[in-house]
Amino acid sequence: PGSVSAAFQEYLQHLGLQDFPCGLGSWNKSRCNARRSSRARPAGLEEAVPPGEESPEVLLELLRDQHSPWALPPDCSPQAQRLREVVVLAPELLRGSRVSQLVKSLRILDKGVEEVDKGLLQFQQLEELILSANHISRVTSAHLPRTLKVLELCYNDVGDLQDLCAQPPPELQHLGLGYNQLCGPSQEKHLTVDFWPNLVSLDLSFNSLTDLLGLVSQLTTLQNLRILLLQGNPLALIPPYRGFLVDSLPKLSILDDIYIWPEERQQFQGLAGQPELIRSEARLVVSIGEIKGLPNPEDFQQLEAGCEGPVITCSYCVTYQF
Repeated sequence: PGSVSAAFQEYLQHLGLQDFPCGLGSWNKSRCNARRSSRARPAGLEEAVPPGEESPEVLLELLRDQHSPWALPPDCSPQAQRLREVVVLAPELLRGSRVSQLVKSLRILDKGVEEVDKGLLQFQQLEELILSANHISRVTSAHLPRTLKVLELCYNDVGDLQDLCAQPPPELQHLGLGYNQLCGPSQEKHLTVDFWPNLVSLDLSFNSLTDLLGLVSQLTTLQNLRILLLQGNPLALIPPYRGFLVDSLPKLSILDDIYIWPEERQQFQGLAGQPELIRSEARLVVSIGEIKGLPNPEDFQQLEAGCEGPVITCSYCVTYQF
């Protein structure tokens, strides 16, 4: 599927919401008719289940029993199980787009999705949207439900945040953009409180961000930010990288999956006031633990000491590409 909506429809087909024991069929046909005429029936009077039909309790048992042929695989999400049970109790929800209004968490991983389409607006209760490991390069904020609190776009092809920041969900608390194509310094301007007033967690790891000073100047406006991931960017190779961030963002609790203890904050106190330490250079230490398949140089040295014959010397060049 090319869009999120198409992937969701494929997901619904996988759940079999239109098939026994979900949906509407000969196994529960009278229940739908009973709802239509419920006003004419005295309150508290329940009709018996007609012959040939199944009660809601029996249908739910077929879904929940792990030995049932209609049970979901163990790796399915609790959301999928709950959705099937809701449709058993209220099969009329399958009409139109009413099912999407029940979904609060939507996870579509590695399904070849390329477009976040406006069909997402049907999810009026959606709070969590996980679209990791797809092929999304552009996200139009007008297509995102305003109720969204978590947006995860890890392992995609996002290279520009302009469309995402046009009308972003105001209540968003986590934004995951790790392993994308973000390049500085043009993207830092989109990471301010003007766009993300309630952001608590931000993942920008493993992109191509290079401007540490520019990024920090924008992140300081995010007063609710507590978790930040920047590892894997070129700017993380700058020697005072961690200390500068710790001192510049005093409300930050976790940086690159490492908790910031009071002792560390005290250690780097005052570093934020020395931006001259942030230079356009990086330090990288490479330690070679073991090399296999090459002759030991010590063996050649022993031969040179007492050997009268010709000596063969070998040299090797190790190259690192960045």
